[in-house]
Amino acid sequence: MKEIFIQVVQLILCLSILVTLHELGHYWAAKYFKTRVDKFMLFFDPGFALFKKKIGETVYGVGWLPLGGYVKIAGMIDESMDKEQLKQPPQPWEFRSKPAWQRLIIMLAGIFVNFILAWLIYTVMLAVNGDNYISIDKMQENGLEFSEAMKHAGFQDGDKILTVDGKHQPRADWMVVDILLAEQIIVDRNGKEVPININDGGVKAILNGAKAQGLYFPSPKDIVIDSLVPNGNAIKAGLQKDDKIVGVNNSSLNNFSQLKQTLESHKNDSILVDIIRNGQRLSLPVKVTDSASLGFGRKGVDKAFLGSLEVTRKYGILEAIPAGLNKTFTNLAYQIKQFKLIIRPKTEAYKQISGPLRLFKVFDPEWDWTRFWNFTAMFSIWLAFINLLPIPALDGGHAMFTIIEMITGRKMSEKTMEIAQITGVVILMSLMALVFGNDIIHLIKGT
Repeated sequence: MKEIFIQVVQLILCLSILVTLHELGHYWAAKYFKTRVDKFMLFFDPGFALFKKKIGETVYGVGWLPLGGYVKIAGMIDESMDKEQLKQPPQPWEFRSKPAWQRLIIMLAGIFVNFILAWLIYTVMLAVNGDNYISIDKMQENGLEFSEAMKHAGFQDGDKILTVDGKHQPRADWMVVDILLAEQIIVDRNGKEVPININDGGVKAILNGAKAQGLYFPSPKDIVIDSLVPNGNAIKAGLQKDDKIVGVNNSSLNNFSQLKQTLESHKNDSILVDIIRNGQRLSLPVKVTDSASLGFGRKGVDKAFLGSLEVTRKYGILEAIPAGLNKTFTNLAYQIKQFKLIIRPKTEAYKQISGPLRLFKVFDPEWDWTRFWNFTAMFSIWLAFINLLPIPALDGGHAMFTIIEMITGRKMSEKTMEIAQITGVVILMSLMALVFGNDIIHLIKGT
């Protein structure tokens, strides 16, 4: 329970920072252009607010629904659908009285702040901690092991990923998205270059199995026995916990994939297993089962091993500034890639979207500031991208109508804006229903 509390607190703090600064962007821009702001809310307040106080012309408050926030700008048709003010003649301090270019800046200011925030966080993180990531090249020195879904898509244990759509990706984290969106992947399989193409059905299968199995894993060079199946062939042959398997039938093994291939070709046969025990080399005859196993579990990938795969690039403060900007735009590119995946119905990637009921799980159960700020920067970019979409009721929708006005020289009627706003709200409510539905289904299933 303590762990969940810490995760939830981190999520609320993250959302509070992002929402407050996003709305402050709109607020500052409106104030700069002498536009009145009637309301400034952190989180939504349908029915009631946890806190409200009027200071000057603006009511400041905290809502109870942590799905976002808003500023209510005088003279603007927004999600509140408050049209009473619009029945009166336009006032010079109203949004609708301002030139189109000023309205456009007010609309895009929140998005701009989100980008600047991500850039600032990445710059500081790079200057303090450097850029840390797991190297795909180090990870696959001994080949990779793949989930069943990845194998079904065409991968085999021992493969090494060379290029994705003709490009080499050095980072293991970004490789995941690259694979799911790739038109062609080239792998090194026993010294030969083999092309792999994944269709939408394959992407769907990979995503469905990713939570339980992941996509791929490094294959540790050492095969160390961690557990033995009771009455299994391994324990009957005299194998013990912590034995290191180094060869089969007097031939050395380079990784676990080679051992599995050997077992597949010797089903129901006896093989000679070479092991190292307490510094001594032993050879023990073991019978292979008809399912190509010996009856033991090996030591898997632990934190120490993953740490050995990490690469850290250090930055001085002056280097960190452009590097932080580059990382911001790179993450934006990957957000767009993931969005493309979500809107491909056959992949069913939309079912993987997490909302507030599950989003807290991305944070560590123990407070980790590095992970917190990295996620906050990434999520800030995601919010900026989502708000930039040309959907009425989002900043991007308002900006789109303003740009059309600037091009055509004609302002859209208030009736048209009202209909567009209602349409946008319906779209957003449908998306929220999808997100909450996903959360509820996964919580019920315990996934």
